[in-house]
Amino acid sequence: MNKEFIQAKIERLETELKPYLPIIGKAADTILDQDVSSYPLFIVHQMDTVDIGILLLSHQADDGPEWSVNASTLEELATKKVVEMSKVEAFRQVYKDPRENLCLFVLSDLGANFMFISR
Repeated sequence: MNKEFIQAKIERLETELKPYLPIIGKAADTILDQDVSSYPLFIVHQMDTVDIGILLLSHQADDGPEWSVNASTLEELATKKVVEMSKVEAFRQVYKDPRENLCLFVLSDLGANFMFISR
């Protein structure tokens, strides 16, 4: 797939999630403020269910979110071997400030990809 196609998919996802950023941001703040983790993550998908995290938004076929979003943490992804334990420290090094950015783990037709979007 070419860069333009991938960039268009990313921009579309950001547009589709924009109305829900306050909800996702509040979940990130709760994870941080309650000392659950310093690394909140959000699994973004269009599947019926994902066995990671807690469902925040559910994909609606008619009128509602195009994507489902589950709240999770780096620690859960490492425990469930989504992120290899040997890669956790490297991930922490590239992780952006969660008060300014949201870390998304996007499961789509492009595969599974991490991305950060501004709050």
